[in-house]
Amino acid sequence: MDSKRVIIFDTTLRDGEQSPGCKMDVGGKIQIARQLVRLGVDVIEAGFPIASPGDFTSVQRISREVEGPIIAGLARTRPEDIKETIRALTGAPRPRIHTFVATSDIHMEKKLRKPPAEVVRMAVEAVERAKSFCDDVEFSPEDAARSGKDFLAEIVERVIEAGATTVNIPDTVGYSNPWEFGQLIEFLFERVPNISQAVVSVHCHNDLALAVANSLAGVMAGARQVEGCIIGIGERAGNAQLEAVVMNLVTRKDFFGFDIGVDTTQIGPTARLVASLINKQIPDTLPIVGASAFAHGAGIHQDGVIKDRRTYEIMTPKSVGWIGESLPLVKHSGRRALKDRLASLGYQFDDEVVDQIYGRFVELADLKTYVYNNDLHLIVQELRIRNEIRREKLFDLEDADIGYGPGYGAVTIRRNGQAFRAAGYGDGPFEALCKAIMAAITGHGEDLSALKLEGYDVIKGAGGPEAIAWVEVRVRLGDRLALGRSGDPDTIKASAKAFIYAINHLLQVPVAQLAAVL
Repeated sequence: MDSKRVIIFDTTLRDGEQSPGCKMDVGGKIQIARQLVRLGVDVIEAGFPIASPGDFTSVQRISREVEGPIIAGLARTRPEDIKETIRALTGAPRPRIHTFVATSDIHMEKKLRKPPAEVVRMAVEAVERAKSFCDDVEFSPEDAARSGKDFLAEIVERVIEAGATTVNIPDTVGYSNPWEFGQLIEFLFERVPNISQAVVSVHCHNDLALAVANSLAGVMAGARQVEGCIIGIGERAGNAQLEAVVMNLVTRKDFFGFDIGVDTTQIGPTARLVASLINKQIPDTLPIVGASAFAHGAGIHQDGVIKDRRTYEIMTPKSVGWIGESLPLVKHSGRRALKDRLASLGYQFDDEVVDQIYGRFVELADLKTYVYNNDLHLIVQELRIRNEIRREKLFDLEDADIGYGPGYGAVTIRRNGQAFRAAGYGDGPFEALCKAIMAAITGHGEDLSALKLEGYDVIKGAGGPEAIAWVEVRVRLGDRLALGRSGDPDTIKASAKAFIYAINHLLQVPVAQLAAVL
């Protein structure tokens, strides 16, 4: 490959979904995968096929329906994992099997309970088995940053001999720093004699807020693939924020000197699409895509930007597809304007779906005059949630079913054609509505008496007093944590819907899940 070309490997659909509360359905994953094609990533890690039927279906459908990038599926070294990943990737024009095993002392001793020689054997056999299906095989020594260097070099050499075409070096727990991680990559290039036969990749976590810096240090030391997630989601504190890696390489090409194949104008739409589909608010100060990324508060800065934006901006909003609020829509904007704005936000819908969205858009425009981008995300999110509720026969709560006053709340909860209405009382309307919802759900036969409300956050959007209130609710039942998010000009109604969505999410989360831990 071109020594100056860096491969961009997106794992939003696999590692990103492991972020607490970031549930993605199959339809949402396909939507994101198609947007990743527009973004121009080189590899899409579509999932961990053996983890669940949903993961298998996602990998299978993306393999068959999404063209362009390499489609990767994750597998442990177990034969059944490899077999299931092969089945899921069948039909992909450019498949990749990504297999991994832990190599740090603590993981081998405490988790695997296997000696190093056995771990090497497992890795080699997994790569050979994967290689029998496709030429493109990636291997990751999990927790590489905390692994013994000599042992790491040995296993890397052996898997390349076995046919691995990419060797990924993960900082699984975000333990390393740029100087140390760069030295580790340099060490492997010096110590592993066949290292030139494979692409060296890096996969860094953000526990110490160094994932992007460590990834770039790896590239400077010789790595030619970077793995990360859109808006930095992922296990614990997340993965390397992929758009930040990309814009470092683009904005500072004078320093790094590398080429990538990403269309940076698709960064904004991709970030907003992912955030909407996982019901997450993008932090205002998140680099590249946050609402404040191109905002200037200080008078001196504003004066400089007015004279020449380059005085305080090292990239332009347009270069990253940052869609501001300068042209909010109104109810007379029409379907074409609505469809164009949705496309600019990363949503590609046919006319039938646009018609469904348009009805809710007009209702909202009547209520608050101007409809902003975040309002459109709300409408799309609610449409997706309503479709999922109908498909999965979950609990449903409509605006018209919510009644409340000081210390009083009443709701009608529907599931699978049956309705149950209940009232509740509390110190305030939200507490009263929560009690009413719990009573109605109990009437449907679900025992959630041990449910605990773990978090409740309200964020106001754009538009003054009539702005959408975005509410995020986190609930826990035993060892299961779930999240619900909704919006409405009426904060209490938004809170009630977010609470019921969190309960739906909770009831969909299996008690035990297979989890990848890269």
